[in-house]
Amino acid sequence: MLIHVVRRGETLEEIADDYRVDALWLAACNAVSPDGALAVGQTLAIRFPDRIHVVQSGEALIEIAARYDLTVRELWRRNWPLGGGENLYPGQTLVISYRDEAKLGPAAFNGYAYPFIEMDLLESELPYLTYMTPFTYGISAAGRILPLSDEKLRAAARIRGTRSVLHLSTLTEDGSFNTARGEMILTNEDIQARLIEDVLNLAEDKNFMGVDVDFEYLPRNLGAAYAEFLNKLRGALRTRRKFLWAALAPKVSADQKGLLYEAHDYQAIGAAVDAVLLMTYEWGYTYGPPMAVAPLPNVKAVLDYAVTEIPPGQIFMGIPNYGYDWTLPFIQGVTRARSISSQEAFRIAIEYQAAIQYDESAQSPFFYYTDRSGAVHEVWFEDARSLNAKLRLIDQYGFQGGGIWNLTRPFPQIWQVMDALYEIE
Repeated sequence: MLIHVVRRGETLEEIADDYRVDALWLAACNAVSPDGALAVGQTLAIRFPDRIHVVQSGEALIEIAARYDLTVRELWRRNWPLGGGENLYPGQTLVISYRDEAKLGPAAFNGYAYPFIEMDLLESELPYLTYMTPFTYGISAAGRILPLSDEKLRAAARIRGTRSVLHLSTLTEDGSFNTARGEMILTNEDIQARLIEDVLNLAEDKNFMGVDVDFEYLPRNLGAAYAEFLNKLRGALRTRRKFLWAALAPKVSADQKGLLYEAHDYQAIGAAVDAVLLMTYEWGYTYGPPMAVAPLPNVKAVLDYAVTEIPPGQIFMGIPNYGYDWTLPFIQGVTRARSISSQEAFRIAIEYQAAIQYDESAQSPFFYYTDRSGAVHEVWFEDARSLNAKLRLIDQYGFQGGGIWNLTRPFPQIWQVMDALYEIE
């Protein structure tokens, strides 16, 4: 795989010719619009087909995969335009293998999906994922699990060989994390025991392979109780042969201040669960000043601390699949950034003829543009370069894999880079 950065005046056809790849294939794998419009500084993930198969009349995907000693999942991953589907037509070209892609090794990947995700998008992403986690089962005022309409998500995952994981959080009916709900569960043994039984029954009924717990904004005095709750839940899940994960705020020291961090004792939680997700994103966020969502130095500071408390093989590193658009000037308490996909960032840059720049320190792309009303905007997002830099850390640190937040925003480059770097479990 090679990452090309578009220069001024370049066209998609010229770039494809330079690398001797098919222009239509290049466009499809990078979601380039039909008119071929590109922004200066936009990235293109370029993979080089080595062996191809031309579909014959009546052939099925499973037959083609078997002929080349591949799984259907592998065939889907090598052919993003299939969209995780099985519709073929005579004369269609499928990539069987790519050249010049020495994989770093095996890795597991989890992705979080809201129930309202476009199903066509989810189906195209699932072959690249070991796990898919619908977001989220919250907790009611009575300490019971709030329902989630995730049937379509789980069915799509099952068809594509992706394991579903139950996500349990302290989100309330209004969709916000609630400290009081977490405190109620952790301080009332009867309610806690009932919740654990509810989790076991739900995981069994819906065939979840495991549970991912995300209790946020807990005060320091609940840290030990939280770790003990997780330990109890893991013991109960093991009787059903299911695993337990926990999401961790991005800490850089044991005594880090702030409600988001204080009760997340890395060592204690790491010992209580089977794996953790480090939420290594949201430095640039909705109410904060313009900056990268996941600046590489900040991310690495969290990783460097985490491996002193938790075995690397238990860690999933958080990978952001989104960006933000701020209207300038930024005013604290007033400005609210708009969350966007990286694909939307490219579209905006094309529409306003903005040149995308790249911050070498943060390892993140950004640009400025002036909208139709004359307001100036600053945009930070992820592209193939920034994702490549982050994804390589999984191998460098010896992590179990990565967790994608989230699947709802389309951006095929993340999947191209992932598949080129790793043997996805």
